[in-house]
Amino acid sequence: MFFLTPRYIKEAKQYLHGAKKFLAYKRDILPDARVTEIEALIANLRGAMRSRNRDEVSVSVAKLDEVIGKSLPPQKHGALRENIEVFLVAIVIAAGVKAFLIQPFRIPTGSMQPTLYGIVGVPTDTPPPNLAVRAFDFVVRGRHHFELRAEQSDVVVTLNERTYLNFFTFTEIVCRNHSYTLFVPRDPLMRYFRVLPGREYTTGEVIARGHMDTGDQVFVDKVSYNFTKPKAGDVFVFKTTGIREIESGLDPSMGSQHYIKRLAGMPGQTLRINPPTLTVDGKIPEPFVFQRVMSMKDGYQGYSNGGRGGPAFRYLGSPEAAFTVPQHSYFALGDNSYHSRDSRDWGIVPEVNVAGRGLFVYWPFSERWGLIR
Repeated sequence: MFFLTPRYIKEAKQYLHGAKKFLAYKRDILPDARVTEIEALIANLRGAMRSRNRDEVSVSVAKLDEVIGKSLPPQKHGALRENIEVFLVAIVIAAGVKAFLIQPFRIPTGSMQPTLYGIVGVPTDTPPPNLAVRAFDFVVRGRHHFELRAEQSDVVVTLNERTYLNFFTFTEIVCRNHSYTLFVPRDPLMRYFRVLPGREYTTGEVIARGHMDTGDQVFVDKVSYNFTKPKAGDVFVFKTTGIREIESGLDPSMGSQHYIKRLAGMPGQTLRINPPTLTVDGKIPEPFVFQRVMSMKDGYQGYSNGGRGGPAFRYLGSPEAAFTVPQHSYFALGDNSYHSRDSRDWGIVPEVNVAGRGLFVYWPFSERWGLIR
């Protein structure tokens, strides 16, 4: 009976089955002498199995394995091929995860501060710290220190930005006589360090010196909204496709962008802002995240009808103004209300534009590291 068959006989049967399949597949391309040799070794293995001689079975299996191994075509650069296969599989898995499960996203602006921090530049009058401090700041705090001086008197012509691996962003500062490259995005370099086309620098003059905080890196959950609807209070990511007030100010070659805001208004709800208070259908919204913004504590400044010193927003631009969210749409607000372009400025977010929910800050390792609330 099967359960009384010795283990070495079971294993020999499996090997014999494999040897027979190999011979069937390769018979037409193997030399006749090799086919005859393998057939003889198969017959020897069968005889050893019938005699139940363990040593003979082991020897027959070893000989058959050796001959079959010699019959296989040589694999050139086997180790390299295996490593390439592993690398390609990893890329496919990563692409699948990004497409269907989670996607990394970098916070570009300060519109969600202090919940999430965007890219911020700080000019300084002192040289960068030593290498150890710079390495620690970059790894832990996402802060990059730099200093760039003009090698000769020159004038800035243009600034070109390039991003590699969706993470490393460099700006090439093109001057009339020379070009420089900084590990800094273009817009913050222009905004915070005033490196602008037409600006002149003399030999040895500082072009840009200080540090740049890279902005919080977050994972976006792309799965949940396939099973549940977004809810008020969620930090959500959406595409700008079809939102004319946004896309009219973008470089057409860049295509649609992704924004991250707080979902403040659901379809059919009516919103008002009487600084610092937001009301939804005449009541203070229940999710604590709104009350946190309205508390005007710990860096939060409440909700506003317009930027400080700036014009009122198109929507909710006064305490009397109200806005009712259309069906299949959402109203988005930034937690940094006085410094956020959001639905008060460019209108609703179509339901079809929603990409996912902000889930987790994975870098830098600041007090914001962890689940997004």
